[in-house]
Amino acid sequence: MSDFTQRFIFDDTDVRGELVGLSGSYQQVLAKHDYPRPVAQLLGELLAAASLLVGTLKFDGLLILQVRSEGPVPLLMVECSSEGDVRGIARYEAERIADGDGLGQLMPEGVLAMTVDPTQGQRYQGIVPLEGATLAECLTSYFATSEQLATRFWLCADGLRARGLLLQQLPPDRLTDEEERAASWEHLVTLADTLQNEELLGLDNETVLHRLYHQETVRLFEPRGIRFRCSCSRERSAKALVSLGRADAELLLSEHNGRVEIDCQFCNERYGFDAADIAQLFAGGGSQQPSDTRH
Repeated sequence: MSDFTQRFIFDDTDVRGELVGLSGSYQQVLAKHDYPRPVAQLLGELLAAASLLVGTLKFDGLLILQVRSEGPVPLLMVECSSEGDVRGIARYEAERIADGDGLGQLMPEGVLAMTVDPTQGQRYQGIVPLEGATLAECLTSYFATSEQLATRFWLCADGLRARGLLLQQLPPDRLTDEEERAASWEHLVTLADTLQNEELLGLDNETVLHRLYHQETVRLFEPRGIRFRCSCSRERSAKALVSLGRADAELLLSEHNGRVEIDCQFCNERYGFDAADIAQLFAGGGSQQPSDTRH
């Protein structure tokens, strides 16, 4: 697999970790839009973060990370399902972006939102100010203020591959003394801080963990695949039209020369509906047999 997450734990302390590497799925996301390099890097980091986080949440459904700002990049958005399907998108103003711009220049005064949308159960969302020089620092701050969990992120992307490392403290079990727990956590984080982006991008997981924690007892679990998959469909587009009501749908037809086209912002797929399709939808005939629709 070229795209996967891999969990690991430290046997002698209450800390777990996760590593992610994205190649094919990351490049498929980038292929849908002509992103400037700094935007492509940020989007890759957010894809890696979502892939790391979905493995820490025991649920069936969708994890959504959104970063919004008033800067040259008003939106970064990534979705990752519990099945490992990812997609992402960025909005940007190319004329305001220079090569080498970082998060502070691209998304000043931003906010970070994490939404957990389970298949069954209540939707949850947490929103915090975008505080930090990098997305990794901002996500670390999010967990410190919103989730009350000791969690650290290391993220990088270069337009070809996106990589990430997560460390998270677990409830007391092996270490119950607070000072020992704090010292152990600080030790593991300090070692991870020595990891260079070039190492994370260029080395396999076993080598990364050996370089960082060769004096620790670490168990590495089986990898879990990640893939690009967009959740858009003709059926979902048809439901959106039906939700408008027949009068508004027919008004759209007349305003667009007899054909309504719905574009997916994530993958650029286009779904077209003509007068016969609209009539079929509101007659209860469904969307699977378009009259003369090209998709």
